[in-house]
Amino acid sequence: MFRGLLGLTLILVFGIGHRCMATERAKYSAEVSAPPFEVRQYAPAVVAEVHVDGTRDEAVSAGFRILAGYIFGNNETQQKIAMTAPVTQGTRPAMTAPVGQNAARSGWDIRFTMPSGCTLSTLPKPRDPRVALIAVPSRRMAAVAFSGFWSDSNLLAHRAQLLDFLSKHKLKALAAPVFAYYDPPWTPWFWRTNEVLVEIAAARP
Repeated sequence: MFRGLLGLTLILVFGIGHRCMATERAKYSAEVSAPPFEVRQYAPAVVAEVHVDGTRDEAVSAGFRILAGYIFGNNETQQKIAMTAPVTQGTRPAMTAPVGQNAARSGWDIRFTMPSGCTLSTLPKPRDPRVALIAVPSRRMAAVAFSGFWSDSNLLAHRAQLLDFLSKHKLKALAAPVFAYYDPPWTPWFWRTNEVLVEIAAARP
C-alpha cells in the first residue's frame, strides 16, 4: 500500500502531460454542510475500476497497482492520464461484518476517477482486462470527513457515525458505504483527509 500510494502522490503533485490531464478532486456541490458531515450532489464522471479480493489493505494496494498501470500507459494507445482524488474503495454487497473480514468474502471495488474532460469515447481501452471504464451518473452522496490513520477501527467508527447521521435526518442509503483516501500514507495523521461516503436517495420536491 505504501509503494502504491507513492504513485498516487506523484500523479497528484506532478501530473502527466496530456490533453486529458487534470489534477483535481471529484466535482460536487454541497447541498448541506454540517462539519464533519455533508450532503453533496456529484457531477457525472468516468471511473476506472478493478475488483480485487483479499483484506482491505491488500485490496487497495493491489487495485492501486493495476489502475496506476492503466493511467501510466498500459492501454491501447499508451496514453498517460492524470487522475483525480480520492481513491475510493467499497464492496458490492452491504458491509455488515468488520471491514477486514468482509473483504475476504466479498472482495473490493477500487476506483480511480478520470479527469473531468475525459469521456468513455476519448479514454483509451485498458490492456488489462481486469480494468473497467464506467460512466457514473450524477448522484447524491452523504459524507463524513475525518483525519487519522486508515485503520479498520477508525473507518468503522466513522461509517457508524455516517449511518447514524442518515438515520437522524431520514436520508435513505442506496448502496453500501465506500472509503475515500486523499493522502499518501506518510502524511501526518492529523493532516490526512479521509471520508466515508454513501449514495442516498434524491431529495423530495
